[in-house]
Amino acid sequence: MESRSNGIELEHVSKSYGSVLALNDLSFDIPVGGRFALLGPNGAGKSTTLKLLIGSLRAETGSVKILGAAPESKESKAVVGYLPEDALPYRMLSVRENLEYIAALRGVEDVKGRTDFLLDELDLRHYERSNVGRLSRGNTQKLAIALAIVHTPKVLLLDEPLNYLDIPTQEKVIAMLDRMEGTHLVSTHIMAIAHRLTDSVVMISKGMFLWEGTIDELRKKGSPEEPIESVVARMMAGAS
Repeated sequence: MESRSNGIELEHVSKSYGSVLALNDLSFDIPVGGRFALLGPNGAGKSTTLKLLIGSLRAETGSVKILGAAPESKESKAVVGYLPEDALPYRMLSVRENLEYIAALRGVEDVKGRTDFLLDELDLRHYERSNVGRLSRGNTQKLAIALAIVHTPKVLLLDEPLNYLDIPTQEKVIAMLDRMEGTHLVSTHIMAIAHRLTDSVVMISKGMFLWEGTIDELRKKGSPEEPIESVVARMMAGAS
């Protein structure tokens, strides 16, 4: 798996929910080590794409690969970390129990050491014995991020990772993710988040591929004084 040139590949992928076509012949790939934002308006198919990549959904047509393996394979599941939007860790377990349980399932060698590191890194030490059901939404999000990265995944899939976090915590999470190696795909509809966490963009609209390139290339599609959000909005409006 390590020799594959692409961390993520989608080829001619379509997915429907009943009569609603969520993804329509979607193709893109992300090289190993690439940091890409999956950018699009609400309802563009971003969350569906991530669910296909973790193997919780199956495409009706096309091919989905993680480091050359099918998402539902043991090889893929061992190297992927996933943060869903509105993640809900085990509510009846404590913060520490959640981390130690998932770390053990993920085959982390030093479960206690990794748990202690993440408790301190994300300022969760004060809450380590608290049941998740009693946490604030922000602390629940911090725990969900810790669970996604507890096994130091080679491919990290994040759905709106900065939701519910205050500004100091956002900065801490951004710095932590910046230090991590691997292939990152961040689903968001907020350009500022894409700019802070990634250097390239895959843009989709109505489940279809719209554009791919670096954030600098995206910026150049507008005039020097035009905000990049305006460029993105114009491109998406043109696809509607």
